[in-house]
Amino acid sequence: MEPMERPTGDDTTATIQVLLVEDDERLARLTSRYLQEHGLIVTIARTGPEGLAEAGRHAYDVLLLDLMLPGRDGLEVCRELRTRSDVPIIMVTARGEEIDRVLGLETGADDYLPKPYSSRELLARIRAQVRRARGNAGPSLQPLNVGRLQMDPRSLTAVLNGKTLSLTSYEFNLLRVLAERAGRVLSREQLLDLIKGSADEVFDRSIDVHIFRLRQKLEEDPRNPRMLKTVRGAGYLLARGDEP
Repeated sequence: MEPMERPTGDDTTATIQVLLVEDDERLARLTSRYLQEHGLIVTIARTGPEGLAEAGRHAYDVLLLDLMLPGRDGLEVCRELRTRSDVPIIMVTARGEEIDRVLGLETGADDYLPKPYSSRELLARIRAQVRRARGNAGPSLQPLNVGRLQMDPRSLTAVLNGKTLSLTSYEFNLLRVLAERAGRVLSREQLLDLIKGSADEVFDRSIDVHIFRLRQKLEEDPRNPRMLKTVRGAGYLLARGDEP
């Protein structure tokens, strides 16, 4: 059975669906729990054949594939998947020798992470692979205009009411993501998925800090924001120029 098409194009805020093919029950449970706590949906397969069957039943955004698996090893699974799917594959294995990494990548894996690994780094790598697969490896370079705000991604400049704002690159990217979807509520998880940041910045609450700093630069009264609004229990939005 051919897998369904994964979200592409503008569907960049869809929840990330992960297939974890791992026979270590404890590691699979801990990894799944961590990823689910960060908003991802995880399905676990425990053997090579089970992983192949599950990948054929459903369109996953990314596969986490152990190398040492019962039934068929990760290299065989990866090789077969590549004959019918371009789903991003991250090899996750205790075999971290150079030859194993080379074999995995030559077989068709997109990335390789040796055990023991940092859960935070794994999450960052998953998000990076999904951004690329959805066609969002980099931001648009077209100028943006939202009401009194003008942004130029080429020069990383933002102008509000004729005054250039002093923004860090992360603040600019956060504001750009919001401006591209002005009037639309984005959750912390969606914002993290859309922003290119380092692994150290992959924390839900880091968004709150950057939103606070942006408000200091955007709003006349940051305590009563009119542009960059909080929608309680849902996320944040940048008001369109025609909104009060």
